[in-house]
Amino acid sequence: MALLIAAVAAYLIGSVSFAVIVSRAFRLPDPREYGSGNPGATNVLRSGRKSAAALTLLGDCAKGWIAVYAAGQALPEVAAMAAAVAAVAVILGHMYPVFHAFRGGKGVATALGVLLALNWILALGTLATWITIAVFFRYSSLAALLSALFAVFFALILFNAAHPFFAAVAVIAVLLVWRHRSNIRNLMAGKESRLGAKAGN
Repeated sequence: MALLIAAVAAYLIGSVSFAVIVSRAFRLPDPREYGSGNPGATNVLRSGRKSAAALTLLGDCAKGWIAVYAAGQALPEVAAMAAAVAAVAVILGHMYPVFHAFRGGKGVATALGVLLALNWILALGTLATWITIAVFFRYSSLAALLSALFAVFFALILFNAAHPFFAAVAVIAVLLVWRHRSNIRNLMAGKESRLGAKAGN
């Protein structure tokens, strides 16, 4: 029952869409209605307001960290399992938020916050992968996809296949790939928008 409560709480935290909240505060268009239609930092950046994109990134990352850290602290007797359950639940909340008609983002920034709460080395390695791919190829989606796969590899090295953290990272990676399926099609067709492209491009 305690793990179920932790999962529900993490899901609700994840359901808070900072892309929508920040866009409203800055009087920007709804990020679900332009660009990729994804309520996330990359799409908010297409509005031209870097500060709004930065706040979205920070908020989405923070909620991932808070959900996982809080679950582990609240249930110390099963801290690893609680953190793992919360990790998956907060990502699901971000992707399918109950507060925003289940129209959520793709979970990249929230996943970074989750990884940071699980293990800072895991987060740092994954972030380094994202930055490297993004700098060389200028595709946020490609960077996210490859980072998700490398995160699973890093988790396997740091923990083992039987550890709850590895299972959580593997599930999150699958969810991230699933949510990026349209980007995968666009990448294959050469139609994917590059980082820094304005709304409508």
